[in-house]
Parts: sequence; structure tokens; C-alpha cells
Amino acid sequence: MIYLLALSLFASFLLDSAYCAPPTPTAAVQSAFRAAATVSVSLDGVTYVNKGLIGFGLIPSDFLESTGDTIGGIGSAIAFKRGTWSAQDDGTFTGTLVVHPDRGFNMDGTVDYQARRHELQFTLAPYASSANLNFSSAQQTLKISYVNTTLEVERNNTKTSGLDPNAIRPAQSGFPQIPTSDPQMPIASTSEPHLVIDAEGIVNNADGSYWISDEYGPYIYRFSADGHLLQTIQPPNAILPFTSGTLDFTSVDDPDTGRAANQGFEGLTADPSTNTLYAMLQSATIQDGGDDKSTSRFTRLLAYDVSNSAVTPPLVGEWVVPLPQSSKGNTEACSEIHFVSPNIFLALSRDGDGRGGDDNKSAYKQADLFSIAKATDIHGSKFDSASSPIAKKGKLDKSITAATYVSFINFLDSTQLARFGLHNGSPDDETLIDAKWESLALAPAGDPAFPDDYFLFTASDNDFISTHGVSLGVPFNAGLDVNNEFLVFRVTLPSVVRGSVEQAIGIPFIT
Repeated sequence: MIYLLALSLFASFLLDSAYCAPPTPTAAVQSAFRAAATVSVSLDGVTYVNKGLIGFGLIPSDFLESTGDTIGGIGSAIAFKRGTWSAQDDGTFTGTLVVHPDRGFNMDGTVDYQARRHELQFTLAPYASSANLNFSSAQQTLKISYVNTTLEVERNNTKTSGLDPNAIRPAQSGFPQIPTSDPQMPIASTSEPHLVIDAEGIVNNADGSYWISDEYGPYIYRFSADGHLLQTIQPPNAILPFTSGTLDFTSVDDPDTGRAANQGFEGLTADPSTNTLYAMLQSATIQDGGDDKSTSRFTRLLAYDVSNSAVTPPLVGEWVVPLPQSSKGNTEACSEIHFVSPNIFLALSRDGDGRGGDDNKSAYKQADLFSIAKATDIHGSKFDSASSPIAKKGKLDKSITAATYVSFINFLDSTQLARFGLHNGSPDDETLIDAKWESLALAPAGDPAFPDDYFLFTASDNDFISTHGVSLGVPFNAGLDVNNEFLVFRVTLPSVVRGSVEQAIGIPFIT
């Protein structure tokens, strides 16, 4: 049950917090108590609180990165670069985000876009006043600057690609016993046999390597710090796309079974204390109702033990997560997950409306919560075979208990958006909230008075839409400018194990 907290509690939180925001810090502190009411929700007996939007920033749609291409799609996956988050004496916070685009500008079909990650430096000046900023002033609350780009390669230093996979490379000898041997790999074609990647999630490791999840496989790849492919995780057959009994990785059409087209591993996160890597499908597999939006709500969360790089990561858990549905009964697919505490996760579920989307007026964009504490673990069971659906035609098998899913942070709150010069619905201009929000990252607020408070970053995937874009060195005009947007919320997450967020982003935990 969602309810309003006393505004006096919010006022106390704001007065005890250090921040810098226009027009002046003093004015902001004095007016902070008038900010929009906080919202809380209970899950597994714990109360979680959304204290509101406190930051907004962007990278313009026409910004060029070091390769000469337009930077875009960066909200597909974000994570803090380990060791960079820092609280400053003036109340601001600085750090570096590692962001990973998906497959490049593809409004007219997929392109030979080499997978890459970028680093972005930022300064967050939390703004908590109730006074509405204009669009330009709001961007001072989260200043973002581009740093560098790392291009990714696969075996034999071969460039990766964003092209739709039209062929399959056979598994390497030794798979799956040898952890560095590849399974059957999606490739562009037999004449262009390089690995194709549609990246949607990222997790940074302590050794500098990082995992990315992708939609084509759907697979999970581990890359070295300098962008070389190290390892590939292949999910169970129930999730792999099969057509007429043969693997078929294309994203153009749905397969007979397995992940639906463009509905692969959108969500990726990790529990650093147990070295468990979690991946979640954007919506249900085909055999579980994924061939129709009205029956695709029962998706799957998978867990892998990645504690030992000398062995192939074993599947150690698998659960069913029920996604929210629209007023018309259609699934609000999940674009990202984030580990909160044992059994508890954030889930970014949304529609496709907003700037650059199907319609100006969006109805659902939220960072929700779900718990697998009472859910049935189905890993290693008959449900890992496509012949045993978990939810035939969208009806959950009676032997399975799904996760508990609750609504939490509404990105579309009109009062919160207005504070940062943003809106939902017409007019379709640069202040219209972006359509595709696809990533989450947590950092500590470092407030002794509120030790359970954290900053939740989220970013949009603008699909590289620009009127002054460059793709593979060739200029393009997509007919619209959609900026790469970032939002930051302040949240209270009491179930978080103290120090675990700091551990995840590689900074000391200060008691």
C-alpha cells in the first residue's frame, strides 16, 4: 500500500543534507520543505521511500564522441566506474559513469556499429527546492562531460558489430567445460563472421573487467578492461531462440520458442558480496506467452555464480517475475534491474511513449521493487526446456509462485518533472521526457542523519535520434533531436546491507 509520509520528515532530511542548487544554497534549504510529498511502499515488511527527483542532466543529441560518431543509446546500460564516486566539501558529488550503447543508429535497419563503452564525468548538485527551474538551469544540477571511448573486439581482435545476426558460428571445442570457449555465437553473416552485440546491461568487476548482457543471444559477455572478449554465458534452452528446432538469433522475427525478438537480457546486475550475477529478460519467452503483449508479463530472472573465473559460471537460481500491465492489459516490459539487498531488486518497467517514442503522452515509466524471497526457484527443472512452459498463453503454472512486485518510483510525476523544466505529453519539444529509460545505478547519499538514503541514477536510450547525426562516419538526419537524458532520485532503502553499495562501486564504507 502506497501512502504519503509526513512532510516534516522530508524537511528534516533536506535541512540535514548538504547540497548546492540554484538560486542559492541558502534559498534552497529554506524552501526545501515545500518540495513534493515523498511516497513510500512496503515490501517484505520493509518500508522503502522515494524522496523525489534531485538531479537532471543531458548530453546533446548531436554530440560526437572520439570515433567521430554521434554519441547515443548510452542509457541502454550505465554503471559507476569503480572508485570514482566522491562527496565534495561544497555539498556536490562527483564521479565517472561507464555507459554502453546498444547497436547504433538503426532507424533504417541495423548497421555495422562496433560495440563500445564510454566514460562520462559528472558533478551532481542535489536540488530539493519546490521552486521550478527552467530547462537550462535544471541541467546545472547534473553536469555531464564526455571523457573517452573504448571499442570492443572479440576473438582474434575482430571488431564486433551491431548488424542483425543472420548466421551462427559453431561452438568452440571444449564448450562448456572450458570457461573461455564460446558457445554457438550470433554473427552478421557467413561472409562477415564477426560477433554481433545488442548490449543492454553492464556490471563492472573489481579486476577492471566487466559483464554486458545482450538481446541477440540473449547472452552475457565478459570483456577485459581494454575491451577484449573473455567469456560468454549461454542461458538454458528455454531462453535460447529456436525456429524449427534450430538456433535463430535474428531480431527481425520471433522464434518458435525462447526469447522474443528484441526482448532479450535487458536487465543485468550483481550482488558483490556473493559474486552472483543476475540477468532478466525484458518480457516472457515465446512459449510463456511472449508472442503477445497481453500475455507476456511472466518473465524470468536468472542467477549465475561468477566467483571463480576458472570455471564456466553455473546457473544457481531462476525465478518468475510478474511485470506490470497497462490499463489495456498489455505488459510494461522491463528495461533494467538493480540489486538492492538479498532477494530484493529494483526493476525499470515502462511503455514506449515520450520524446522519440510512439506517442507524446506516456502512462508508465517506473523504477519498481520486487522480491524473490517467497518465489519458486525453477533452475535445473523441467522449465529450463522450452517444451515445459512456465506460463502457457500467459497463465502461470500452478506449481510456481512468482516474485512479489510493487510500484515504487514514478518517473512521470508532473510536479517532480516541472521542478526540472520537464513535462509529460504535448508539446513535443526538448522538455518532453524521453521515451526509453533503460538503466539504473545506485550511490550512497552519505548522510549520517539518513544512513539508508541513496541516489538512484537513471538514463535514457535516445536511439541516436538527431538531426545532425553521424553514423559510421556518414551524416544523417533522423528528423528529430532526442537528447541523452539523465535523472537522479533520492531514495531510502532500509534493506540494503550497510557498505554493500560502496563495495559495488569500489569506494570505502565510512561508518
